[in-house]
Amino acid sequence: MISRSSLGRNARFALRRQSAALPASRRGLAAAASTPFHYETGSAAGVKTAGRDLSGPTTSLAIVSKAGSRYQLLPGLAEGLEKFAFKNTEKRSSLRITREVELLGGELFAYHSRENLIIGAKFLRDDLPYFVELLGEVAGKTKFTTHEFNEEVAQSIRFAQKHTLGSASELAVNSAHGLAFHRGLGDPISPTSSTPLAKYLSEKTIAAYGQAAYAKPNIAVVANNASQADLSKWVGEFFTELPTAAPAKLPKLESAPTKYFGGEERISHPSGNAMVIAFPGSSSFGAKGSWQPEIAVLSALLGGQSGIKWSPGFSLVSKAVADIAGASAVTTNAQYSDAGLFYTTITGTAKGVRKAGEALSKTLKSVAAGEFSKEDVSKAVASAKFKALESGMGIQNGLEATGMALISGGKAVELSEVAQSIGNVTEEQLKKAAKTLIEGKASVASVGDLYVLPWAEEIGLNV
Repeated sequence: MISRSSLGRNARFALRRQSAALPASRRGLAAAASTPFHYETGSAAGVKTAGRDLSGPTTSLAIVSKAGSRYQLLPGLAEGLEKFAFKNTEKRSSLRITREVELLGGELFAYHSRENLIIGAKFLRDDLPYFVELLGEVAGKTKFTTHEFNEEVAQSIRFAQKHTLGSASELAVNSAHGLAFHRGLGDPISPTSSTPLAKYLSEKTIAAYGQAAYAKPNIAVVANNASQADLSKWVGEFFTELPTAAPAKLPKLESAPTKYFGGEERISHPSGNAMVIAFPGSSSFGAKGSWQPEIAVLSALLGGQSGIKWSPGFSLVSKAVADIAGASAVTTNAQYSDAGLFYTTITGTAKGVRKAGEALSKTLKSVAAGEFSKEDVSKAVASAKFKALESGMGIQNGLEATGMALISGGKAVELSEVAQSIGNVTEEQLKKAAKTLIEGKASVASVGDLYVLPWAEEIGLNV
C-alpha cells in the first residue's frame, strides 16, 4: 500500500496545505464571489489559462486541446491519444498514478469531441498543485509504448467501433455530420469499421500527434473552483517543458473553414431505426463563428422531450409525435467553433420514424409561417436560457467551451451575455430562422429498414 508520505513533492505539499489554516474562500463557503460564474483569463509559461473561483471545496481541472477528430492527421489519432491519457509517463507508472489519485480522493477523465481532446481531473481544492503537475506530465511526458497500444489502446478503439456500429442513432448522427460538412467536422468521432487501424495507427503515429496536440499554442488549461492566481502559478511551474510549436516534420493541426453542403444518405441496419434531419446551425458563443441565439430558442421550441416527468411538454415536436406509436424525437443544437448543426434525431419502429419525420417537416413549416403562440415562445426562451446557463455552469461543458474559445482566439464564455442574447430573441427572428432552414438544403440520414423509412423529398425536404 502506498502511503501519502510516498507521493511526489507537490502531492505532499498539497497534503500539508490541507492540515494548515483554511484560506478565506474555504472558511466562508456561503459568501458569493463578486462575479461567481465568470472566468478570469491569463497565461503562464506560454499557455492560456482560465479559472473561476466558486468558493467550493472541490475543483475541476482540464487541459483542452484543439485535437479532436476534426484536426486529426490520420483516422483514429484523436481516439488513440485519448486512450493513452494517464498511462505510463517518464516519471510515473499507470499504477502509481492510480494509487496517488485514489489516496487524494480524486477522479480522472479523458474524452474527445469533434473539435477537442480533454484530459482532466476532479479533486479536493487544496490538491491543485499535484493535479496541475500530473496533467502537465501526461501532456509532455507520456510513454507511448508498443505493448500498451496493442493490448489496451487498439482494443478500446475496436470496442468503440463496434459500439457505434450497433447504434442506429449514432450511425445516423455521424452520417448527418458527414453530409453537412464532408471533411473536418464531418469526419466521424471514432474510426469507422472500414478503417484499417493497422494502416494508420501505431504508438509512433499517436506519439507524433501528441507532440502537435499538446503544443502550447494548441491548448488551454481551465479550472472550475480555483483562483486564477493559483492556477497561473502552478501552470507556470509545471508546463514549461511543453513544446512551443508543433514539430517541424508535422503540419499544424488546422482545418479549412467549415462549409455546409447537405444531402441524403441511407444505411441499412438490422437492429434499429433512426432518422436525423439536420440543417446549418449556430456556432458556439465566444468563438470566432457567428453565434445565433434564435437557433437555441428554435431548438427549445421544437424540442421533442419534456423536462417534467409524466408531462408531454410544451415543445411543438413533442406534441406532434405524441400520438405516434413507436417513435420518439429530440432536437439538438450542436455548436462548434465556426459552425453548428441543428438537427432532430427520430428513433423507433420504421413506421413510427416515418410518421414522425413527416410531422417534423410540417411542424418546421408551421413555425416558418408563424403558427405558434406567444406563450410557447416565452417557454422556449426560458428553456433555452436555462439549458445554456446550466451547460456553462456544468463541469465538463464549461471547461471545454471556455478552452475552445480561448484557443480559437475568442473570449471566455460570459454566461450573463449568453442569457441576455437569448432573452432578446423575437418571434420574427424565430420565423425567419425556421424559414431559412426549411427552404435551404437539409442533411438527412436514415438508418434501419430502408423499405419503410422515407426519402427526404417524400416528407417535403430539400436535399
